[in-house]
Amino acid sequence: MRAWFDAQDFVEVETSALQISPGNEAHLHAFATEALDLAGGRAPLYLRTSPEFAAKKLLAAGEVRTFEIARVWRNRERGRLHHPEFTLLEWYRVRESYESLMADCWSLIGLATEAARTKTLSFRGVSIDPLAEPERLTLAEAFDRFASIDLLASVQADGATDRDALAAAAQGQGVRVAPDDTWADVFSRVLVEKIEPYLGRDRATILYEYPLSEAALARPKASDRRVAERFELYACGVELANCFGELTDAREQRRRFEIEMAEKARVYGERYPIDEDFLSALQTMPEASGGALGLDRLVMLATGASRIEQVLWTPVCER
Repeated sequence: MRAWFDAQDFVEVETSALQISPGNEAHLHAFATEALDLAGGRAPLYLRTSPEFAAKKLLAAGEVRTFEIARVWRNRERGRLHHPEFTLLEWYRVRESYESLMADCWSLIGLATEAARTKTLSFRGVSIDPLAEPERLTLAEAFDRFASIDLLASVQADGATDRDALAAAAQGQGVRVAPDDTWADVFSRVLVEKIEPYLGRDRATILYEYPLSEAALARPKASDRRVAERFELYACGVELANCFGELTDAREQRRRFEIEMAEKARVYGERYPIDEDFLSALQTMPEASGGALGLDRLVMLATGASRIEQVLWTPVCER
């Protein structure tokens, strides 16, 4: 993979694992620590959940193609596909569309199978040909095909969402909806229960055009502001990558962060600080696209492993 990036004039970077903000998504949980000065003063710090903030600061400083094979940490995550410490491959292309990242993802899964000397990706009895061109499916198409739900009927022209409309449609398809569920809660439950198990079953699937409320750090699609330039890559029913046409509007990014942290406070009773240096960098950052791929998961599929611990040298022991 390093050779592949080098051949395309990418610069390999190594950003700091300690950050003043670990990210500002409501359901993303970090490991917290603190820095001590010689006088005994304390300042909170976090182990990064992604190198994204630091990487975008580098783009604002003039880098045009970067990649990092980054160790990252996420709390409250443990399972067949989750481990509290794992490896993200994260890369960025300045002034290139997020469609270019779709081609990158196809190349990267091919490289993984070549390195593993296999012709398939496999997980829990499902195998696919990594050389077959990925299927491209919008979220609206996926909701219609697998859940018989008109997703965009609950999304207004400006991206605002109608919780009750989506909840009624989901209940009509047998999805449980709690009284305090938000639109995002219902969306996620339908995605997990009705759609994700069927993605990447014959070949890899690129699931794209997420509703704007699920954009995270992605920019709106110019021709339809109900959706964002965001896609996820699935293979064998496993989510492998999350990629954006990057948002560079600092004011809009702050608004999204504040909404996410309000939701985090409501659900979990805590907030993470906002990285003001990152928001300042967005003001000078050029148009770019960026992707993050779970390297351990890709190795799992290339080697036929059934649990993530099987591809880690020294897994964190469970208590």
